[in-house]
Amino acid sequence: MEKFKSAKDSRISITELMLPSHSNFGGKVHGGYILNLMDQIAFACASKHSQCYCVTASVNRVDFLQPVEVGELITLKASINYTGRTSMVVGVRVESQTITTGKKKHCNSSYFTMVAKDELGKSTPVPGLIIDSKQSLRRFARSKKRKASVDLRDSEFDEANFEPGQEVYSLLEKENLKIAFK
Repeated sequence: MEKFKSAKDSRISITELMLPSHSNFGGKVHGGYILNLMDQIAFACASKHSQCYCVTASVNRVDFLQPVEVGELITLKASINYTGRTSMVVGVRVESQTITTGKKKHCNSSYFTMVAKDELGKSTPVPGLIIDSKQSLRRFARSKKRKASVDLRDSEFDEANFEPGQEVYSLLEKENLKIAFK
């Protein structure tokens, strides 16, 4: 296994025609179907980088920015943004294109944390990432910062240590809720 790899070495994309069988009750392509495709391409990208079987550990922020119509082509692009010891953050971008006009729209961007596994199902080291551009550096740093933010949020609201103080009550002051315990 190589010690370091460039994101370019494992970049991947797929394009698929959206069919009526992919639609929801509103006549748009079902978000769950798009998420499934996103998970598949994240898996393929992470596996290509690590040369191992990979599993999805988490998905960070899925925002459906534009609906995808039946009859459009969707293109999913995936790239390694960050590498830890055994994990990778895969950036996935989804664009749709109207076949008759060629008009493209950005529908979604999301970040999948994937973990490489060995033959026994244990987490295994992955090659580091060669940072070869300003954009690669920005993506790596953003992923590192996002990870730190998640860790802080998780520890701040850890169930075993959570004691609601004035800060929590102030945070929730104007929310649509009624606190029914003391």
